[in-house]
Amino acid sequence: MKLAVVTDSSAALPQSIEGHADLFCLDIPVAIDGQTYVESRKLTMSEFYEQMAANEELPKTSQPSLAELDDLLMTLQSKNYTHVIGLFLSSGISGFWANSQFLKNEYSDLVLAIPDTKITSAPQGQMVETALTLAQEGCDFNRILEKLNEQIAGTKAFILVDDLNHLVKGGRLSNGSALLGNLLSIKPILYFNDQGVIEVFEKVRTEKKAIKRLVEIIKEETSDGDFNVAIIHANAEDKAKELYQHLKESGFDETLSIVPFGSVIATHVGEGAIAFGITPKV
Repeated sequence: MKLAVVTDSSAALPQSIEGHADLFCLDIPVAIDGQTYVESRKLTMSEFYEQMAANEELPKTSQPSLAELDDLLMTLQSKNYTHVIGLFLSSGISGFWANSQFLKNEYSDLVLAIPDTKITSAPQGQMVETALTLAQEGCDFNRILEKLNEQIAGTKAFILVDDLNHLVKGGRLSNGSALLGNLLSIKPILYFNDQGVIEVFEKVRTEKKAIKRLVEIIKEETSDGDFNVAIIHANAEDKAKELYQHLKESGFDETLSIVPFGSVIATHVGEGAIAFGITPKV
């Protein structure tokens, strides 16, 4: 078996697999004020946040290109790859996963699987690492898919949104609700549900209480098992470090890292958001 793993630029990939010969990544374009960029190319993350704050309209994100995936699969087939696993951002926040299914039977010499990750960012990157690591260890294709499905089923993510006005700009909240929420210092905690759709999990008064609640949720969700936990932030490294410190001081002993959101996801959650992703180790 010669396995290729294909993902997209919303995935936060562990350093251990960056540049891996069997790893391929599809770009997701972001348009700001009429200019189109690709994750951190020709536009640093600090410049991205500056431009997002300066514009009345939010940046516009697109799906990865299905044509690019089609071309890549053709290339992989010509390079004698026999198996391909696609791990893309959740079907609950992008239509790309559904569109990609049309290519599954187009290549007779490739065995192609595209499970729905139901997630993005660091947990998605962990799944990519799992697939590559298991292949390197000699696992067969079905075993790799079995382990990935276990990981997908056990992965969770929670997001603390900083700016309710950002949700208004994105069409996810009314102006009246945002005004009331700001007056009451409400900090909504969102989460990816079982279908990979982002929904409200809880509404907490004040950021201090919300950070405390995040610590409680992380502990609850990791009480049974062995997990990688990533604290993910949208230009809010100080908050991420604060959450990290709270966890370490409380005796939290799961594998813990701090990861920035890329521009695609930061567009939707807004600057100042902080999240954590929990991914089971397999």
